[in-house]
Amino acid sequence: MTAMDTAADDTVTDGPAGTGERPAGESTARSWRSWPPTVPVGARPYLVPLALYGVTKLVGLGVFASLLTYAGDFRGKNPRFGGGAHWWDVLGTWDGWWYLQVAEHGYSPALVRLGGDGLFTVQQNSVAFFPLYPALIRMVSESTGLGLYGSAILVSVVSSFIAAAGIYAVISLIAGARAGTVAAGLWAVAPGAGVEWAVYSESLFVALAAWTCYAVMKGRWVAAGLLAFTAGLNRPTSAVLIGAVGLAALVTLARPASRREHGIRGPVYAMLVAPLGLLSYIAWVGWSTGEATAYFTLQREGWAHFFDYGAYTWDVLRNLAVGRGDYPFAFSTPDLLSLQLVLALPFLIALMLRKKPPLVLVAYTLATIITVLGTQQMFGNTMRYLLPAFPLLLAPAAALSRLKLPTLAVFFTTAAIASGWYAHYVIFELGVP
Repeated sequence: MTAMDTAADDTVTDGPAGTGERPAGESTARSWRSWPPTVPVGARPYLVPLALYGVTKLVGLGVFASLLTYAGDFRGKNPRFGGGAHWWDVLGTWDGWWYLQVAEHGYSPALVRLGGDGLFTVQQNSVAFFPLYPALIRMVSESTGLGLYGSAILVSVVSSFIAAAGIYAVISLIAGARAGTVAAGLWAVAPGAGVEWAVYSESLFVALAAWTCYAVMKGRWVAAGLLAFTAGLNRPTSAVLIGAVGLAALVTLARPASRREHGIRGPVYAMLVAPLGLLSYIAWVGWSTGEATAYFTLQREGWAHFFDYGAYTWDVLRNLAVGRGDYPFAFSTPDLLSLQLVLALPFLIALMLRKKPPLVLVAYTLATIITVLGTQQMFGNTMRYLLPAFPLLLAPAAALSRLKLPTLAVFFTTAAIASGWYAHYVIFELGVP
């Protein structure tokens, strides 16, 4: 069929003979008949998992709000440290306060020595918080007229849905659409999931990480490199994602069959571009402060976060085993929940490996776990720090996907209600997120 034939077929012919005009009122009638707009075919598979994710999150958030209102403790706390006039103010405290400060004022890089030999010897500075998330907050605020807090919540919520869609896409490729849907729901009730709809950068990072892994799995190396580059501007833990992309690219290039299938340019491009975002920001911090390792110094001496090969984690585990709290940053309830998650990790890893996931997922997950458990940081936040390790949901999602719909409904209803406490209230009110 020629282009002219196509154009002729598209010509309106149902008006008065020979005029080519539409009957009066038809345009209006068609506009009404086309509402609501048709969902694009490519987006339809995501409707159910996103609906499950959204409803589950709303239930958990509602329980969290009820618990906060019932306890009322947040009203007596500093608005910067878990307090506020309304329950939703709590979602913008702790790290959220820093992100809002960056969005409003930008950075003032400096290393201010406090002296002494205590745990904190450098004054905390906003450059510890990477720029992508606060930049999006500022962009949304200026383009929509929303305040910075509202814009931050909007960015987090939208990012969380993109992350849930990415988790669905990745898990579906391995275990099927039903398992992908369940995985999206499980991420909504995972321990630490309370930060997904708060002024925190986890949702944005997981969105980038999930779609990066998906791009690698589909052989879309340019997209994978660009997404990993962007993730490098969001969180320092993007190093594990960048490493996973690089490893997958190297293995692809090393195997003749995959090299013929994917070519050389794509994997090489991904390897070269992926680390540039992370390295550029760390280099900028070093240049701005006059100390090349300023970012790492700030993390170690300002926040007491540094890789210690698991010494702190081992100390916490020993203390918890004998019922003691003789370690830094001890918070009994979050620590016990994080302990249970740590004890479950060997089983989750073994079950994940049984599904034979692609190398990029294995490398990303294991590197995330090693980084979290090998770093001194608040042990109670292990739940939040492991939130990006979404491939651990693969085996549980595959198992739950075999249940019938009524059983799944009971499971997610119960989990959603419970998550308002263990995934939200515990980390924001009983610990420090």
